[in-house]
Amino acid sequence: MLSPLARTLSSAALLVLFAAGCGGAEPETPDDPSLPLKVVATTTQVADFARNLGGDRVTVHQLLRPNVDPHDYEPSPADMQAIAEADVLVKNGVGLEKWLDDTVRAAGFDGRVVDASQGVPVRGGDEEEGAGDPHIWHNPLNVKTMAATIGKAFAAADPADAAAYQANLAEYDAKLDALDAEIARKIGSIPADRRKLVTNHDAFGYYLDRYKLTFVGSIIPSFDTSAELSAKQVSDLVAEIRATGTVAIFSEASLPPKTAEAIGREAGVTVVAGEDALYGDSLGPEGSAGATYLQMEEHNTDTIVNALRGTST
Repeated sequence: MLSPLARTLSSAALLVLFAAGCGGAEPETPDDPSLPLKVVATTTQVADFARNLGGDRVTVHQLLRPNVDPHDYEPSPADMQAIAEADVLVKNGVGLEKWLDDTVRAAGFDGRVVDASQGVPVRGGDEEEGAGDPHIWHNPLNVKTMAATIGKAFAAADPADAAAYQANLAEYDAKLDALDAEIARKIGSIPADRRKLVTNHDAFGYYLDRYKLTFVGSIIPSFDTSAELSAKQVSDLVAEIRATGTVAIFSEASLPPKTAEAIGREAGVTVVAGEDALYGDSLGPEGSAGATYLQMEEHNTDTIVNALRGTST
């Protein structure tokens, strides 16, 4: 019996082959310098980085939709077609896209694969083995490394526009430095004894390390949102919230808030959810407070600061 993902890949691969065989016109060559570089990006975050680095010299097909858990992804025929035709494929890495190798093989992709995590210090695992915490984007300094890796790959695939990619990287780096300084300033305004976080799952470790907040616990005790919390772990988390004087639980936009709200009621603390929920695994849709990486981190920081200072509206 084939798994649901295998069946999806098999069907999508057949559609890609059929479409390729039925085209009447000659395919455009990716080596034509007048054409934009065809880029496929796996996650919402690396797609946003690719757009900032590439500008009008790239077209970006994003595989994961906003507020979709990476573990729930199944490729569509359009995704398979885009992968098959891409010049460059950008992934987050650190084991986040466990489905990617099978998808790439099924699509017949033979272009350049860019692992944006290269050179990023990984928490809780061995970077070479692809283990550890994959949420590397929650530290803007890590994003500077990721952006440099993506820009280098674009320049290698499209040497004629290398100077443009370098200029875009310098501009984006300046924005990331400004974001980092602003987050540090805002977090510094929280009283030291209130800098404690409880979240839906363990997605903010890089953020906590960078800005010196204390991680009290998570509703899902794992980097992976498919893990489950036992009854004992629930009671232990409630006890830890009370013992540490934690004042808020932060739900995430891509996860249901029901369990967080139940724990919040039992612990007697505020639960931040709805429009104020944090963006953890995914950027938000266009027009939302988390539509881009820069907006996401600004929204998350303002939400955290307001809740922990007791100034939420």
